[in-house]
Amino acid sequence: MSEIAGPAATALSSLCPDDVIFLQSLPKAELHAHLNGSIPIKTILELAQQYSPSSAQTIAVADTIEKLKSGVILNEIFDFFSLMPAIYALTSTLESVVIVTRAVLQSFLNTTGDSTETPQCAYLELRTTPRTTPHMTRERYLTVVLDEVEMYPATQAALIVSVDRRMSDLDVEECISLAIKMKNRGRRVVGIDVCGDPRSGDMQSFTEHLSKAKGAGLGLTVHIAESTNNTTEDSLALLSCRPDRLGHATFLSDELKAFYCLRFVSDSSESEEAKAQMSFRADCKPCMEIYLSSNLLCKTVASLDEHHICYYLKNDHPIVICTDDALFFKTSCLGEYSLLLAQPPLGLGLSRDDVARIARMGYGCCIFRD
Repeated sequence: MSEIAGPAATALSSLCPDDVIFLQSLPKAELHAHLNGSIPIKTILELAQQYSPSSAQTIAVADTIEKLKSGVILNEIFDFFSLMPAIYALTSTLESVVIVTRAVLQSFLNTTGDSTETPQCAYLELRTTPRTTPHMTRERYLTVVLDEVEMYPATQAALIVSVDRRMSDLDVEECISLAIKMKNRGRRVVGIDVCGDPRSGDMQSFTEHLSKAKGAGLGLTVHIAESTNNTTEDSLALLSCRPDRLGHATFLSDELKAFYCLRFVSDSSESEEAKAQMSFRADCKPCMEIYLSSNLLCKTVASLDEHHICYYLKNDHPIVICTDDALFFKTSCLGEYSLLLAQPPLGLGLSRDDVARIARMGYGCCIFRD
């Protein structure tokens, strides 16, 4: 079992053994796990021992590792992004990318050897942004990640290629073109993700590239309305690309939530532009990717009973439970499902039947289709 802490650990420890066995037995789909945010701490420490760059970089890496070991404290969601440069420094070579990709896949899909232990999930859509460093090109990066992903059957693992909101237009185009190229070669790239600091980027400039990806048969999942800094215009630009799944959506406006979760009724007072942006069918509901620990620890929600999952459950909207960045939030698939089953205030207090239904719902939201 993965080492966990925080809300997930508290919820898990409150459950009786039978409840834990029930949660472990559920086939789970993990559809939002960032490669560099899901590296086991043991692997991070091993890479750090071999790391010998400039003294300034060494201090930054050491500082981040201490935070990871003791438990990251985030005052707001944007604090999270300051942790990433040290992780990128440790994973800047092809050899290190192979090591971390293998470790992450094993942490989700392999048993520990203990006969009582089960894999975290039955299916994983891992996501990562193709990186270029003095040691590798984006294409080589993607190739070695896919080599590791494809060690597992297609029914167990696939890759989503992320583009960062901070990227230039040329970089976004390169990443999406690479994803399409890999897919056309028969490599296991199933979708595109839009991620990165929610304060950055003009999403309108991304739409042409995202539409190209959809046209090439790739799925689309987007980080959307992740902070109060994200405007309705920002959300509309992303929604106009008809994403299959929405990540976070914590601050999605009531109007946009109603459009996706309830029957959309055209208002004659709306502008033609707004109608065009919302022209796709209302019954094509994108699945909501839910990360309970991530939202609580980043303080984007105050408590579980105020979490937007309650809205989507009430409106019978498809959701999938995910870990987001298990390294930083010290959680696991089991931990996140414990937050569903545990009694309030430690969890949502859902019934076993409801939790099992949510697990099945998650499978229905996979980009992969058998």
